Amino acid sequence: MMLSRTADHLYWMSRYLERAENLARLLDVSFSLALLPQSKNGARSEISAPLVITEMLEEYNRKHDELTPEKLLDFVALDRSNPASIVSCIRQARENAHAVRGKITAEMWENINATWIEAREYAAKGIDNVGAFFDWVKERSHLFRGVTYGTILRGDAYSFIRLGTFIERADNTARLLDVKAHLLQSDEAASASDYYAWSALLKALSAYEAYLEIYRDAVTARQVTEMLILSPRLPRSLRACLEAICKILAQLEGDNGRLAQRDAAALLAELKFASVDEILDEGLHDYLAECLIDINGLGDRIYQAYLKAA
Repeated sequence: MMLSRTADHLYWMSRYLERAENLARLLDVSFSLALLPQSKNGARSEISAPLVITEMLEEYNRKHDELTPEKLLDFVALDRSNPASIVSCIRQARENAHAVRGKITAEMWENINATWIEAREYAAKGIDNVGAFFDWVKERSHLFRGVTYGTILRGDAYSFIRLGTFIERADNTARLLDVKAHLLQSDEAASASDYYAWSALLKALSAYEAYLEIYRDAVTARQVTEMLILSPRLPRSLRACLEAICKILAQLEGDNGRLAQRDAAALLAELKFASVDEILDEGLHDYLAECLIDINGLGDRIYQAYLKAA
């Protein structure tokens, strides 16, 4: 079995890269939704959403006396003094990769090091084109996953890298969906703004084309919720992430992970047998809040089983 310290570096290397990509997706959808016609308070709610759901609002308020799109973008994307910014996540991913250079391939190291060099340039010069910056972050994350898949030995190192990716991705999908949970309207027809809001969410999760293929219908809150939570075929759905996590945990050697495997299997079983109507009856926000607690609890189990130094 791999040393816990090495496993920890590999796990957090991939989590931080996935987190950087997810922050770019979150900013992308929030900026898109803020442009839709709505009340002044509604627009402010959309812009502040990245700070609220990533728990950065308090830190932002300590540094800034007003909330503007420009200051928000700088704080969440480029601020190196903010440990949760995109640039900081890329830096921490690179530091973890450096600590385990002997366990990753040369191509993986070159990719993540080049990403950090370009991220520093963005931090120094600023962002001219917001959309291009979001695309760059997603592209660098895709490239790293592709290089990893194509070059690394299939062993514990690969397993811990993938484990970090899917734990982070499950957390992100729940948070992004929760951003728009308040758009659900019980007895009213969806407005045009709602339609574009849910479409923007699908595009942020690279799921718009998949939605059209599965449903062949107008975008609705109910069907978006069903796909992002319960679909086994969508790579970023909660169910798909939990299925991947269960498979990875089963491949790891030893009995340390028994409790983590149990918790992951219980979460997957709940998603397999849930229905979207049950979720909506419970209340989407409440359901997702519980999911986030369960996902974080699973992350703690994984830490105790594999990553905690003896």
